[in-house]
Amino acid sequence: MQVIPHVTNEIKAAVRRVSNSTDGSPIDVVLVEIGGTVGDIESLPFLEAIRQLRHEAGRENTLFVHVTLVPWIAAAGELKTKPTQHSVKELRAIGIQPDILMCRSERDLPQDVKEKIALFCDVNVEAVITARDVSSVYECPLEFATQSVDEIALRLLNLNAPTRNLDRWMEMVHRLKHPASEVSIGLVGKYVEYEGFVQEPQGSATARRPGAQHAREYHVGGSERLKWPEALAELEQFDGILVPGGFGKRGCEALLCAIRYARECKVPYFGVCLGMQTMVIEFARNVCGTDCRRTPRSSIRRRPIASFTNCAS
Repeated sequence: MQVIPHVTNEIKAAVRRVSNSTDGSPIDVVLVEIGGTVGDIESLPFLEAIRQLRHEAGRENTLFVHVTLVPWIAAAGELKTKPTQHSVKELRAIGIQPDILMCRSERDLPQDVKEKIALFCDVNVEAVITARDVSSVYECPLEFATQSVDEIALRLLNLNAPTRNLDRWMEMVHRLKHPASEVSIGLVGKYVEYEGFVQEPQGSATARRPGAQHAREYHVGGSERLKWPEALAELEQFDGILVPGGFGKRGCEALLCAIRYARECKVPYFGVCLGMQTMVIEFARNVCGTDCRRTPRSSIRRRPIASFTNCAS
């Protein structure tokens, strides 16, 4: 097994497989995201694969968008472009020239900074895009639209498309910032003390229809400390219960307390991954009278209530 061509050929084949819809009709655009940092050994086969894809598909049919960092140095009171210059230099060293630079920064990039980046990274100045910090990820398309990112991409890919209409998207962002009302959601999970873990269910609750209520997540702390029936007093303040994913059996008994409260008190409940599994266990225990527990896949039980299948293709 060689990295080149075996691994890169498989990566390219995976990209081509999704370039046609299930009915065989062609897809207009395939978005391929490569995570990590330029220069890391983990991403090198993927970067080499997309370099080869441009060579095979043609420059007029491919577009490289590079997300890079332009940090604000408070002590110096200025934006630094060196991280971006070095990142692009690493890409060019392996044969990839970015067409668009998405510059992550906590501030807007002045025109002179954009011109400096364009000069030393060899991109058009209009293709140096400010990707500044926003209060919600749903504001990003609006920010990019003001800088004509869509028009630049369509032009570089030689594609025709109707004029963009972001009215509905702007309406959604307005509802996000100006909610009609609020509801309290109890987030009961194993890792609620980690902010990054909590942000995902928070973000998924933002896209709502006109007039919908604004969901606000409250932490119930570590799930291990909930016990029945003491959990009743702690959970009754919430309009709904959300149990996100998790791993292992630690804390599952406390999750079952929250689920039992939601079922018996008829409080809306949403279980994601582990939250769905424990919901089935709670029902089997307290309604069906089955003594079941969450066990590893390899465990053999006389009366299993769930079966795992390999759905990977």
